Amino acid sequence: MSIYHRFCTEVVDEQGNLEKLTLNYPDNFNFGYDVVDVIARETPDKRALVWCNTEEEEHIFTFSDIRKYSNQMANVFQDAGIVRGDRVMLVLKRHYEYWFAAVALHKLGAVMIPATHMLTESDFVYRLKASKAKAIVCTVQDEVPKKIKSALKISNMNAKLWCVQDNVEGFENLTERMREFGSDFDRIETAASDPMIIYFTSGTTGYPKGVIHDYTYPLAHIVTAKYWQQAKDGGLHFTVAETGWAKASWGKIYGQWLIGSAVMVYDFDNFEPKQLTAVINRYGVTSFCAPPTVYRYLVRKGIPDMPTLEHASTAGEMLAPEVFHKFRERTGLLLCEGYGQTETTLLMANFRGKEAVEGSMGTSSPFYNVELRDKFGEPVPVGEIGEVVIVPPENGRQPGVFTAYLDSEEQYRHVWRGGVYHTGDAAYMDENGHCWFHGRFDDIIKTGGFRVGPYEVENVLMEHPAVVECSVIGVPDKLRGQAIKAVIVPGEGHEPTKELELEIKEFCNRKLAEYKWVRLIEFVQEMPKTISGKIQKSVQRVTVHP
Repeated sequence: MSIYHRFCTEVVDEQGNLEKLTLNYPDNFNFGYDVVDVIARETPDKRALVWCNTEEEEHIFTFSDIRKYSNQMANVFQDAGIVRGDRVMLVLKRHYEYWFAAVALHKLGAVMIPATHMLTESDFVYRLKASKAKAIVCTVQDEVPKKIKSALKISNMNAKLWCVQDNVEGFENLTERMREFGSDFDRIETAASDPMIIYFTSGTTGYPKGVIHDYTYPLAHIVTAKYWQQAKDGGLHFTVAETGWAKASWGKIYGQWLIGSAVMVYDFDNFEPKQLTAVINRYGVTSFCAPPTVYRYLVRKGIPDMPTLEHASTAGEMLAPEVFHKFRERTGLLLCEGYGQTETTLLMANFRGKEAVEGSMGTSSPFYNVELRDKFGEPVPVGEIGEVVIVPPENGRQPGVFTAYLDSEEQYRHVWRGGVYHTGDAAYMDENGHCWFHGRFDDIIKTGGFRVGPYEVENVLMEHPAVVECSVIGVPDKLRGQAIKAVIVPGEGHEPTKELELEIKEFCNRKLAEYKWVRLIEFVQEMPKTISGKIQKSVQRVTVHP
């Protein structure tokens, strides 16, 4: 039986569908000791991590291996003076050392700060000043060490510096250093309420916010892994995500290991559909999760047979209906969408036991009390748009929801105003309980007295074969207040002409209610995006031509 059963109580119906899940954990719960080390002791040869890269290197790590290497790293960190509560930044791409370092930091009670290698020098300056990181562990690739040293100099800060797999001036080689230490590590007492991880948001509407989660965060991902991604005990789950983003926590470590699934890691820089599917087939991946962009490329390039794949899920951006249908036609699998935030775990999804509904975020997670409320804080009727909010239990403690914003108590109080957590996302629910994303409240377009979410218009635009990428915004309009404008990246072989503009308008407007009609189109070569790849509509509203 998977270890997750020791930390939760599930209530399921006769078909095995989850109706409720509550957590039961000790006050000193620590994922490193109570999950990784226990599995390593009870089933040492159980597969934990399957890793390969584009250079044909391969490593398969058991839980016994993860225990050993995480303990060696923890000893290195401890020897360097890292203690409970210290903050350590990890910039490790998809290198397997990330998994050793993450577990090691958890065991120490240190606070892990994952960051992407794509950060610029100024990005590092901002994060280092905000987090006051005591140490940094990084890749030697992509000039990351150079950017980090420069950022520390600009910030007038000092930090212990480690890199992995190679030698860089000013950095200690952690891969070599850990070999000097033993594989035993005495338990350090930590509390479940201690800060465990800080994620910086992608900053779509302003400067990135530091989101703090405590040691119960891994347990809240049991639902993510088992009931949405449908990873399974003894299976192999593959989530496409870099370790600098929260999606890695969603799909590459916590929930998967808790339910007994190994995780597949493909260390690559440039996405190539054929290579990705070759990895799925070579290693026998059983469940797969990726952003819609990946599925879009798979559909356009041709999807090969993937006989071991049993389930596919997606989240993070809009999924075009065409992709949903073509993927199902080719594989027989429904793409199960899910929804959540860096501040939370999975809030809504097309869950196991229910047929996925095209375009829907699914139903509310039985782990949370999720409601759609109006601006007065009242629940909205079926079919009406409301804000997605989380109503905490009576004791006020909701595991899985972040515990603070880094150095911003005022901002934290604002999102928790009225005793509920405000996501800032707009959605509506149909009569079957399925929820449909309507957009960020910041992005809602008010046109001619109507409120239009960009998502629903973008969904239609993506059906046109000339549209590779699009973003819908509202621009000032004397007649309507705002007019709906589509910013479009045209596909290969499609010239941005007046004729194409007219064709796309007619194509979309035939499918949209008149108040949702696209009035303006601008063709661009690329979109302004955050480092995580999210389109910055706030930038577009300022920079695009009216």
